[in-house]
Amino acid sequence: MTDAIATREAYGNTLAELGEKNRAIVVLDADLSKSTKSATFAAKFPERFFDVGVAEANMVGIAAGFAIAGKIPFASSFAVFATGRVFDQIRVSVAYSNLNVKIVGSHAGLATGEDGATHQATEDIALMRSLPNMSVISPADGVETRLAVESMAANPGPVYLRTSRLKTPAIFDESYNFKIGKGTIIGDGSDVSIIATGIMVSKAVEAAELLKKNGISARLINMASIKPLDEQLVLKAAKETAGIVSCEDHSVIGGLGSAIAETISEKHPAKLHRIGLNDKFGESGKPDELYKKFSMDAAAIAASAKNLLNKTGE
Repeated sequence: MTDAIATREAYGNTLAELGEKNRAIVVLDADLSKSTKSATFAAKFPERFFDVGVAEANMVGIAAGFAIAGKIPFASSFAVFATGRVFDQIRVSVAYSNLNVKIVGSHAGLATGEDGATHQATEDIALMRSLPNMSVISPADGVETRLAVESMAANPGPVYLRTSRLKTPAIFDESYNFKIGKGTIIGDGSDVSIIATGIMVSKAVEAAELLKKNGISARLINMASIKPLDEQLVLKAAKETAGIVSCEDHSVIGGLGSAIAETISEKHPAKLHRIGLNDKFGESGKPDELYKKFSMDAAAIAASAKNLLNKTGE
């Protein structure tokens, strides 16, 4: 297994490696390259790095121009700015035009911690998921991030990649095979299914251990690809276990939980509990304290699974 690493750092490292192999890759940032880690690419390839300053809308427009010219642009900023501040530009210049632009939002969710609600993107998945042609990826660890970035560079089309500030425990080793549109069962179980994305995968692993101590067998599913969603895997979980608990460092509105709800409501109705921010903004604080306060830590996930099972048995 690899060491714990922030997914934003894995993004920067992978981008720099790919830059050596593919000169079509160009990188843009909005005055946050040290934080998004695109600075790693800038240090190696300054002639292909463009810091546009605090001008995110302009950054997306430039990225679209690079794509039209045959380049593979990666445009990075904090997730809250990379999606919310420039939604119109992404919608028209990237998604509607179906251009090969990669949007990368770092510092997503409550994991951003002390920066507070204004900088904690908890709506970004919902925004990007709503756009036709746009794929949405939220990797669980450094290995998955590296493979996701490699896949993004190799496959044409608009993609939004969500990365986090905190170091994330290793989930996968070098044998892992990532594919956009596919989820992965990382722990088998027969009682209840926990489907998690991004930084919440490690918390779901902890929750499964808590449940195991109580004699509950939890199936663990990593769903890095939120759009396209692996509907077959979701439906398999809905059919073979008593219900699903979704976990995301994001609002429960419009994100992974919503995608799962839409799938099962239309194709196989099943119990679903959603772990995430319940129509609230975050606040400034230590990430672990925030996860506990907003009932998004391992204990809350385990409690939700128990509650689901109890209700199912009624």
